[in-house]
Amino acid sequence: MTALKKYQRIESVGLWRASPDAQRREVVVSIGDATLILSDMNDTPLAHWSLAAVDRANPGQRPAVFHPDGDPGETLELAASETVMIDAIEQLRRAINRSRPKPGRLRWLSISLSAASVLALIVFWLPGAMATHTLSILPQVKRVEIGNELLSQIERLSGPACADQAGRRSLSALRARLGLGPLSILPSGFETSLHLPGGRILLNRALVEDFEEPDVAAGFALAERVRAQSDDPLRALLAYAGIRANFRLLTTGDMDLTTLQKYAEFLLIAPRVEPDNEAILTAFAKANLRSSPYAYARDVTGESVLMLIEADPMASKPAQPLLSDSDWLRLQGICGP
Repeated sequence: MTALKKYQRIESVGLWRASPDAQRREVVVSIGDATLILSDMNDTPLAHWSLAAVDRANPGQRPAVFHPDGDPGETLELAASETVMIDAIEQLRRAINRSRPKPGRLRWLSISLSAASVLALIVFWLPGAMATHTLSILPQVKRVEIGNELLSQIERLSGPACADQAGRRSLSALRARLGLGPLSILPSGFETSLHLPGGRILLNRALVEDFEEPDVAAGFALAERVRAQSDDPLRALLAYAGIRANFRLLTTGDMDLTTLQKYAEFLLIAPRVEPDNEAILTAFAKANLRSSPYAYARDVTGESVLMLIEADPMASKPAQPLLSDSDWLRLQGICGP
């Protein structure tokens, strides 16, 4: 310790008392190797006090009175004139105290680090882990139920799903031809298509009313299923709803109505990420569906969907109509006049 070396040659005279009943005697006080040495006038050591265990009985007062920590009966009194020695002892005590470990600080640091670790687990790990667990045990029937509840909330904003009876039969025929789950056409609220938990796909009425062939609506429906397969719609809902809604679903099997209302509003305006082109082409090839009509409906110039046009899996094959002309006309009228 630098401060210790600085004061090792300092000496002073003080009054030492070994115990409360002992006579005070004059001693020479010097600073040794981490000790305070008390010697008689013949330079015979009488006591060694560890500097780390020196305490002061009257802080800030003169003459200064010191004693070993825990033994106030043994004292050393330094006169007010022994300023150098008093200041040296005080500075060494402060230096030693600063270098000592602070159990309180360490304890609070340990508690803070533990709390931060727990908080990090809650914030970053627990939501994802809980969502993964929920998704792994939630039955399909519950997913369908949540999807239907969410559809009801979307219909508050978009209007009811189009329900012309003849048009619904044609929609069922298209759904069966593509091998899709539930399929609904809504009058407004979103640009092209959406997917919901449980496998339901929603199409905007413009996809059947503004195009001359059903391949466009079929293409958007099929591409939406590809998007759903790469991004579980229920996981997206749980990520939006938060850990409390996730816990409620896990424990009660229900989702709060307010949560579904807010998510429906979010879903209609949320930015969309287009599915991977390779995955789309694979799905279209499996369904024997042309990809070019869907591609041009996404981008009339064809520039951003060139791969879907050039790699159309049905380009060299004879086109087979998805629906009969009568079914297509009925599907185009599913939302009424």
